[in-house]
Amino acid sequence: MTEAVHEVSNLLTATLGIAVYLIGAEINARVAVLRQFNIPEPVTGGLLASFLLLFLYLATGLELRFDLAARDFLLIVFFAGIGLNARLSDLIAGGKPLLLLIILTLVTIVAQNVVGAVGAVAFGYPAQAGVLFGSASLIGGHGTAIAWAPEVGAATGLTGVTELGVAVATLGLVLAALVGGPIARLLIEGKNLTPDRPGEEHTVGLPDDATEAETKIDHLTIMRVLLHLNVAIIFGLALNEAILATGLKLPSFVPCLIMGIVIANLRAAFAPKAPPVSRTPSLALISEFSLGAFLAMSLMSLQLWTIAELGLAIVVVLTAQTLFTVAFVIWVLFPVMGGNYRAAVLSAGFGGFALGATPTAIANMTAVTKRYGPSPIAFIVLPLVSAFFVDIANAIVIQTIVNF
Repeated sequence: MTEAVHEVSNLLTATLGIAVYLIGAEINARVAVLRQFNIPEPVTGGLLASFLLLFLYLATGLELRFDLAARDFLLIVFFAGIGLNARLSDLIAGGKPLLLLIILTLVTIVAQNVVGAVGAVAFGYPAQAGVLFGSASLIGGHGTAIAWAPEVGAATGLTGVTELGVAVATLGLVLAALVGGPIARLLIEGKNLTPDRPGEEHTVGLPDDATEAETKIDHLTIMRVLLHLNVAIIFGLALNEAILATGLKLPSFVPCLIMGIVIANLRAAFAPKAPPVSRTPSLALISEFSLGAFLAMSLMSLQLWTIAELGLAIVVVLTAQTLFTVAFVIWVLFPVMGGNYRAAVLSAGFGGFALGATPTAIANMTAVTKRYGPSPIAFIVLPLVSAFFVDIANAIVIQTIVNF
């Protein structure tokens, strides 16, 4: 079999991503079990597409390589929208949950690397390679795995460390997309939980049972939201350049999230009677589209054959990591975060965050809140932890282990 690579353009990638999203929505509408376990629509479509591309690769050797520029911009749009939804009162109310989630995240980082080190040694790898079976690839994601792989290779003499890290991150993303919804269903329905403030507006997406009056959207509300998103992104990218000039590197969506928060709260303070933008159906809809299309493109572009090529070690260790994450979320994180509805929503998000990435976590929470009811603070707290804290804490832990 002769391998060949075909480059897929940015426009075609975006178009396929939307198609995959819609296919996932159609499948979810027809398969009740997917709705019952809160599997996000883009996850259904994206995983189906990635497995079809795996079969294509195995049968013909053809690899599709997607230009993901549009996907990356949609992530910035999404986080700017999260910022625009952030009220100062929510940020203050989120102080204690934020601190608790930071502590729980640090515990997870350490535990993932312990599990990873044990698994690495069991399969004949150096213990330091456990970070690639652990937090570098899972809670860190593809970017962190790629960044730290050369350090692991230099410390251990291993070859193929980048491929290992990417393969673990890839499978972790798949698992993250699948575990959050069932966790929330178990907690919410098992404990008969309901939203503390069911009348609150939805942050991302519109509720499944929304009435026409609750979802009033017109051209003016859409244009108003797009204007504020663009302003937040423009100032956010400018802030990002200023941050880079100091030598500090953050994901570009972080400054856009910050500027969204600033703009929303300045607008509320100085123009309280202006037509609303925050917590509007239009912003919720645009946020859901941005996140859904991002996730659909991310999942359909997974190179699942890299997992098959690296074999049994990844499957066994990732099974252990998943079992740990589910147990930790249900029996530690959920009660520590209050044992209420918000804690259940955060549990769904943390399951996606710990194994995959922030967008997966938000997609899990979106699927849950669309079905059971809103939880605005959850959508503020988790991105703040994943955007600011986790990279710093992860880097410290990984550096300590690699240099041990």
